[in-house]
Amino acid sequence: MSMTLTEKILAKASGRTHVDAGETVWVNVDVLMTHDVCGPPTIGIFKREFGEDAKVWDKDKVVIIPDHYIFTNDKYANRNVDILRAFSAEQGLPHFYDVGTERYKGVCHVAMPEEGFTRPGDVLFGTDSHTCTAGAFGQFATGIGNTDAGFILGTGKLWVKVPETMKFIFEGEIPPYIMAKDLILQIIGDIGVDGATYRAMEFAGDGVMNMDMEGRMTLTNMVIEAGGKNGVVEPDEVTFDYVRQRTDYEFTPFYNDPDAKYHSVRKYKSAELEPMVAKPHSPDNKATVREVINSPLNRAYIGSCTGGKITDFEAAAKIMKGQQVKMDTFVVPATTLVRDQLKTTTYDGETLWDIFLNAGAHMGEASCAACLGGPSDTFGRLQGEEICISTTNRNFPGRMGSKKSSVYLASPYTVAASAIAGKIADPRDYLPEEKVSATV
Repeated sequence: MSMTLTEKILAKASGRTHVDAGETVWVNVDVLMTHDVCGPPTIGIFKREFGEDAKVWDKDKVVIIPDHYIFTNDKYANRNVDILRAFSAEQGLPHFYDVGTERYKGVCHVAMPEEGFTRPGDVLFGTDSHTCTAGAFGQFATGIGNTDAGFILGTGKLWVKVPETMKFIFEGEIPPYIMAKDLILQIIGDIGVDGATYRAMEFAGDGVMNMDMEGRMTLTNMVIEAGGKNGVVEPDEVTFDYVRQRTDYEFTPFYNDPDAKYHSVRKYKSAELEPMVAKPHSPDNKATVREVINSPLNRAYIGSCTGGKITDFEAAAKIMKGQQVKMDTFVVPATTLVRDQLKTTTYDGETLWDIFLNAGAHMGEASCAACLGGPSDTFGRLQGEEICISTTNRNFPGRMGSKKSSVYLASPYTVAASAIAGKIADPRDYLPEEKVSATV
């Protein structure tokens, strides 16, 4: 019987030849990831249920990456990292990327691919809703709660309902002024924040398969904003090249059967796509940039697991090169590798780091920083009634700090153009000519 990609991965993980959407199966876990926000309660649950002296089911499959509330003087946030350190030492965990050391990585969802933990055909659970990012690699990846994570620590298994799949196909070449963020904001705006509840969201078509891995990661990163269980893209040579450069771990890619059954299929003409924003205060409150152009702003933010990858900064630099920002603009690399790349990658003879500095941007440490608000001393945190345009993934009241603030979500192109304009701007008005030649 035919299966989708997601169904095939869960069939393999449950030791079965076939599963159907809607049935519940025990799956064997390939990787469990946690961080400084959810790691301590997960550890507490594990010790309570399995005993103070219990050992994790497989220390090579546990990844711990502090990233959320780390560059802060908040004693409670600091205590969370202390708990992770103690547990990792006690268990002898080899994949603990401690802040303040040479091993420190930054945002978990970007660090996981960098370290080779996102592999086609595998099952990854993480105590963070944006764990779905890893589905870009043809992996089943989804966020879970602390109780489920504590259970996995002790058993290496989890009881999972197989999701049905919604397919989103982008036909034809994507215009050069459009980024993956525009695609996913379009989709979420079309189906709503609950439009994919407990379903897999699969991205396909020429427009998607011609993207690099970081563009695909942006798509799958935000499926949770539509309620999705997981996001996924069929693996190809682009996937394999990325993974094989980072790990020699053996993996088995899976693909949809030609007659696989989907919940729904939605098709888009790539050439008709427009730069998009999500207006306050919901990711599905969509508008084209043209519909909100010149709307007032006083803050811009480029960073996070969604918009803090090196390709995101390469895009922003094309617009900010030789310009001056007209409002506070915060640039936060997702990982230490991205930070280093900012200092070595050049555009038109200047490093990206210097382009942002010379434009007047504030440069932050590799971390989640203001994306989740955090303690009051968090870099870039919204403190009052700011109106911010951001490359992050959520714009609920208080998400980036103050509940009195407002947040627009947009692509790195649009955020950079808006930072230069001092108000919401269309990136087509600021990109080099070759990038807008296809404007309709």
